[in-house]
Amino acid sequence: MIKKIWKKTKRVLLILFLSSLLYTIVCRWVMPPITITQIANTFGYGLKRDYVSWNQMNYSVKLAAIASEDQAFPDHSGFDWDAIEKSLNPKKKGKKTKIPLGGGASTITQQTAKNVFLWQGGYITKFIRKVPELYFTKLIEWVWGKERILEVYLSVIEMGPGIFGIQAAAKHYFKKDAAKLTRSEAAMIISCLPNPKKFTVKPMSKRVAWRYPQILKQMNNLEGDDDIKNLLR
Repeated sequence: MIKKIWKKTKRVLLILFLSSLLYTIVCRWVMPPITITQIANTFGYGLKRDYVSWNQMNYSVKLAAIASEDQAFPDHSGFDWDAIEKSLNPKKKGKKTKIPLGGGASTITQQTAKNVFLWQGGYITKFIRKVPELYFTKLIEWVWGKERILEVYLSVIEMGPGIFGIQAAAKHYFKKDAAKLTRSEAAMIISCLPNPKKFTVKPMSKRVAWRYPQILKQMNNLEGDDDIKNLLR
């Protein structure tokens, strides 16, 4: 009985592995047709999305994402172990803890894996999600590479209630294409992460008003980094 169960389990795991690998390889060249997060948002907020390619994304948008969410993005292999260690021992400032510039423990690769293949949510669902998130994080680092990961991230991440991707966000907030966003506009949109429903760009929330000038400063600091220049050139 146990042998039969184990045999079926191995077969299911093999099918899941092969199908996930195939889908990941396809998404190396084709944008994900839809995600679980997008489906979930459709019922409450609708769905606005518009995928654009790497070359149609403003340099400032890419730099702002790295400056805000994951400054070690060009250097790590999916996980920022220094940030993870710091997150386990957070420094509290009074009664409030601000989300650090440069990202928390979750890298851009991890966020991309979660948004493309998995689901949102906290508590028990978050812990259940962590194991497949580890798998997909390493898989896309191996199959996609940094440029494709950042391209997909900026195309599928939620940047407002029911607004997915930098192109849809640029159209919604500033009535222009992502390629034509100014440096400040790019920082404003990125500053709504990781909670775009709460930290609104328009009307501008206090958090976005505080954060986007900080992102601009970090963008200036990072422009001389050779690894970032090589990635974004």
